[in-house]
Amino acid sequence: MIFSHLVDLFFNYSSRHPMRKSLFVGLSVFMPAFLFGQNSQSDSQFDAVFRKYTQWFIDFIFYEIPFAEEFKVPWVVLILIGGAIYFTFYFRLINFTGVKTAIRVIKGDYTDIEAVGADVLYEDVTKDEQKKVIQEAIQQEEAAGEVTHFQALTTALSATVGLGNIAGVAVAISIGGPGATFWMIIGGLLGMATKFTECTLGVKYRDVGPDGTIYGGPMYYLRKGLAEKGMKNFGKILAFSFAVLITCGAFGIGNLFQANQASAQFANLFDLNASQTLWVGAGLAIIVAMVIIGGIKRIAKVTEKLVPFMAVLYILSALIIIGVNYMHLGDAFIAIFKGAFTGEGIAGGAVGVMIQGIRRSTFSNEAGMGSAPTAHAAVKTKYPASEGLVALLEPFIDTVVICTLTALIIIIANFDANIVVYGKEISEGVQLTAAAFDSAIPNFSIALTIAVILFAISTMISWSYYGVQGWMYIFGKGKRTRLIYNILFCFGIWIGSGVSLDAVIDFSDAMNFGMAIPNIIGVIILASVVRKELKRYLKAIKIKDKALDKGLEDVKDIL
Repeated sequence: MIFSHLVDLFFNYSSRHPMRKSLFVGLSVFMPAFLFGQNSQSDSQFDAVFRKYTQWFIDFIFYEIPFAEEFKVPWVVLILIGGAIYFTFYFRLINFTGVKTAIRVIKGDYTDIEAVGADVLYEDVTKDEQKKVIQEAIQQEEAAGEVTHFQALTTALSATVGLGNIAGVAVAISIGGPGATFWMIIGGLLGMATKFTECTLGVKYRDVGPDGTIYGGPMYYLRKGLAEKGMKNFGKILAFSFAVLITCGAFGIGNLFQANQASAQFANLFDLNASQTLWVGAGLAIIVAMVIIGGIKRIAKVTEKLVPFMAVLYILSALIIIGVNYMHLGDAFIAIFKGAFTGEGIAGGAVGVMIQGIRRSTFSNEAGMGSAPTAHAAVKTKYPASEGLVALLEPFIDTVVICTLTALIIIIANFDANIVVYGKEISEGVQLTAAAFDSAIPNFSIALTIAVILFAISTMISWSYYGVQGWMYIFGKGKRTRLIYNILFCFGIWIGSGVSLDAVIDFSDAMNFGMAIPNIIGVIILASVVRKELKRYLKAIKIKDKALDKGLEDVKDIL
């Protein structure tokens, strides 16, 4: 029934859009084609064939530039961290100076000026005039958007806070030692400036449908923003490239891998066999489908509850582990700072340690990849920079807080339990973190298992939205187009729970990090636009503050 409906949708669409038919066929077939493997032999055969034709792209994206015999740096990481450093100084340390304002925005201190405008509510008006303006504003249409600042933040965080915070950090510590933690934090702090810049652009250049539906992401600011700069054709090429990359990439980082890992955790927890694991995958697919079918509004309502819960669960669990081993906390910080600048026993020395830490931070918080602007574009506001400020909190929460806690757990546990040899790479990061949990409290790793499952589900929910935005940019906006993608996405979750297609996941990961190339190019070109938007928003805040000092009423709770 579902398949026949999907075919019907396909032919209706392709007949109306013949110029896009070939690409539609390619993506529609590519994404579910590998999902029909039913045994390990067919999986491995398909994997080998798929890798044969895609390995060149994977090698290109993850090519490592050799700086010395001991260490190499992926060129994508250089682009991301280079952009982060540039934006940090271009916006005069906005990653530090903007934090206070960002918190006030989330608290709702400026909802009034974002809905109506500071000039209308507070500039050159008396108390009586303000009351009249308020009544008119209540009757008028509010600012475009579908979600609140907090909902947009949690939606974006649900995509970044995931297995990378657990498994990825563990691998980075095993290779780079405790010192990698220091550079991971530095990378997270620098990434805050990138998130501010790209998410401001996401709101600035979004499309608003007749029904109020928001269509956003780098595709739109690359096309429209670069057109304003006299680079119309170049912008179209970058936008289309990004749309293809995020559409396909969502099936790797946000679908197959997450479904496989979540199902594996269920299987380990309840001792399930392969066929039973597929039922777990079906359950995950149904859960995700029930959320994503409602669009960004339902996704935001779920993530605003799920993200705080899973973050608090993991943070409290981590603090319990650290509390049990409090006697090693001081030694852990000494090891982190000493290792960051000496790199004893680590390949490449201090530089090798720095590379591992920064690499993990860029891969974890996704600053510069262009995924987050897709979620933040849906926020309700008249000032794009307001959401950019909110977005800069993401790398802080994801990397500076959660990744650092994971690193501390492993470092502290290693003093007594000797669970890892620094300088030797491990392949199973989740198991190392689980060993750190159990070393403090027997069987406490069950809390980690629950966290991994929740992280995976939340990542799938948000990445489905990212992918469908790219899909609709390519094939057109509409309910049918969205439905086709959502069916493919949920089908991928079911199959991903039962098979492991490493070549497909590697290719999708390359697609994800390939997104950084067109995105960073466009964001650097459009940085001046972001600076103007920041000045406009800060001016609006000053107008309100001065008006309140003169005795006007704060109407944030009325509007």
